[in-house]
Amino acid sequence: MKRQFRSFPISNFNTTKQQVLCWAHQSGTCVFLDNHQYHLPHHQYECLAAVGTYASLNMNRGCSLDALQSFLDLHQDWCFGHLGYELQEETEAVHTDKTNLAGMPDLFFFIPKILIRLSNEEIQIGSLSDNHEVIWQEIRSVVDDYSNFRSLQIEERVSRGEYISTIEKIKKHILRGDCYELNYCMEFFAANALIAPLQLYHQLTSFSPNPFAAYYRNNDLYLMCASPERYLSKRGRYIFSQPIKGTKRRDLEDGAHDELLKQELKTNNKERSENVMVVDLVRNDLSRVCEEGSVKVEELFGVYTFPHLHHMISTISGSVREGTKFTDLIRATFPMGSMTGAPKKSVLELIDRYEPTARGIFSGALGYITPDGDFDFNVVIRSIVYNQSKKYLSYHVGSGITGYADPEKEYEECIIKAAAIKNVLNRQ
Repeated sequence: MKRQFRSFPISNFNTTKQQVLCWAHQSGTCVFLDNHQYHLPHHQYECLAAVGTYASLNMNRGCSLDALQSFLDLHQDWCFGHLGYELQEETEAVHTDKTNLAGMPDLFFFIPKILIRLSNEEIQIGSLSDNHEVIWQEIRSVVDDYSNFRSLQIEERVSRGEYISTIEKIKKHILRGDCYELNYCMEFFAANALIAPLQLYHQLTSFSPNPFAAYYRNNDLYLMCASPERYLSKRGRYIFSQPIKGTKRRDLEDGAHDELLKQELKTNNKERSENVMVVDLVRNDLSRVCEEGSVKVEELFGVYTFPHLHHMISTISGSVREGTKFTDLIRATFPMGSMTGAPKKSVLELIDRYEPTARGIFSGALGYITPDGDFDFNVVIRSIVYNQSKKYLSYHVGSGITGYADPEKEYEECIIKAAAIKNVLNRQ
């Protein structure tokens, strides 16, 4: 069955965007991807919404990537979904017995019944049936649904003492040469949580609108994501990754000082060394699937400004070898280096040893694949996961640990990051 698109003009982009999101949320399965008007390099779509399920694949690690490739070969349509962090078992042969308490599957992809592409001028509705006018009328008549909530009791999975002790152990591994840098993450959670996911997503992205934001629903499982980071994207034979390593908090009250902070980030030797370490890892990953000599660093140490932070972002690209499939690219590059460290397999084993629970979709990727095989996936960070049936809410924060890390300062950094999300939760 071939998907047909029809365009309709719009008069108010923001109003239409909210209507599309609220309408999509009513479906048991939906993905809403929002660029938030960031026109960064390689920008393509302002908003994409995938709604309803024509066909789907829901699997845990083992042989899920093989099944995904068969699924893509069969349907050759727009496909949306996520890759969970624990797929490391298939990509790097690192096994874990830890439980993903939020309950997200390791892999879920679906062919949507309805696809919406939204720009400032028009809405394009792609349907498998000739019902475009009906869909457009439904979107325009939708009413925002803000459900009730109650305050949450947020708990730390790892205590301050446990965290500091673990970082000391990780530093010993670094000094022994077991690894160079390790991204250690800790979970914050709330049991018996009753929230309104759509309202929470609005709060999260209003506070921190970022270019890879996403609202994702898979029946009773929700992801509210305000990510600034791209994992991997492909356009034809051209593939590129844009890892973030290096962050500086902004001064929103003093423009001159804010610019000074931005320059300090750009010249900070520690941040630059961490960034180039991840760049080298990504170059190595891409060289496994790209034509010899084609992998290059397009931009090194680029500093970009976001609502509350300055980020150091590098862009690494290459030309994919003929006949390379989507899952070949995932096997070569996942999990992404910015969320693991280097060398990758060693740090994956150490992360499994020292982090008490599975990361699940956190540190994974969410995105889309086109009928032509192009794709774009984010890094799932600055995100809240919610299991409505279990009433379980979870979010992770972390930082890159090097031999110079001060465990107490790293802990305080994590608490500050966690507090930003906690404040959003308390605004519901």
